[in-house]
Amino acid sequence: MLDSPQNIFFLVLGILAILTIKNTFSFVPQGYQYTIERFGKYKKTFDPGLGMKVPWIETIGRKINMMEQVLNVPSQEVITKDNAVVTVDGVVFYQVLNAPQAAYEVNNLEYAVLNLTMTNIRTVLGGLDLDESLSKRDQINHRLLAVVDEATSPWGIKVTRIEIKDIKPPHDLVQSMARQMKAEREKRADILEAEGKRQAEILRAEGQKKAQVLYAEGDKEAVMLNAEGQKEAAFREAEARERSAEAEAKATHMVSKAIDGGNIQAVNYFVATKYLEAFGKFAESSNTKTMILPMEATGIIGSLAGITEIAKDIMKDDKS
Repeated sequence: MLDSPQNIFFLVLGILAILTIKNTFSFVPQGYQYTIERFGKYKKTFDPGLGMKVPWIETIGRKINMMEQVLNVPSQEVITKDNAVVTVDGVVFYQVLNAPQAAYEVNNLEYAVLNLTMTNIRTVLGGLDLDESLSKRDQINHRLLAVVDEATSPWGIKVTRIEIKDIKPPHDLVQSMARQMKAEREKRADILEAEGKRQAEILRAEGQKKAQVLYAEGDKEAVMLNAEGQKEAAFREAEARERSAEAEAKATHMVSKAIDGGNIQAVNYFVATKYLEAFGKFAESSNTKTMILPMEATGIIGSLAGITEIAKDIMKDDKS
């Protein structure tokens, strides 16, 4: 009978045995650790797998997630060093290394990490100008990581990364920055254009300078070649005069011998040559304006004949 005292006792005893067994063994999933408390005081930690504790005396205190976790940092307004108001949000990666510390050193671990991160974001960005806040994202992340990780180390956690996701300046400031960047780009374009024109003028001047140098060298070489040509021409003219003088001396000598030999034709040739040379010099003279010449051939021939007769008489007298 179920309502007999003996049956009720065995029923209660069976229920107590089941509850005792249930409270003796605990199954810890992978990636977690359980803290065990004895009468409310921390006693030990169960690793993943099967753990055994003293029933009714020891209980599971906290179930700690030992895997790396992610916290989204909500957007907040931060005032930079140059009094610009920006909206900042981010993300925090952390991992529990010591389950008892994470369980008993801080109340509400996630809330504590989140608020500590937000506070340090305001501190770090408050010491930077707006331009530095926008351009030095890596330095901000490193500084935040160093500060937050050091502050949370007594809690038994390791902050692995802190990343600033977005920094949003006010809309009017964004427009002002866009105008400033446009002005800077136009300024750089003007500078590059002026530099290009300056370089072009320099190259053009250098080209003209080189051209003038080449022209001067060409003129110098032309003058040298002209001087050498004149020198060569003078040398050849002197040689021609020397040869002409030699020829004239030779001719005079031959005429003299012919005259000594009684050749009247030689006398005629000699006299006629000197006669024509004399007329040529008169014609080349710059002071001569008008000349009256005996152009009749008979006059010249007659003169030559008279000269010839005189030469004959002289020659006869010499022979006698």
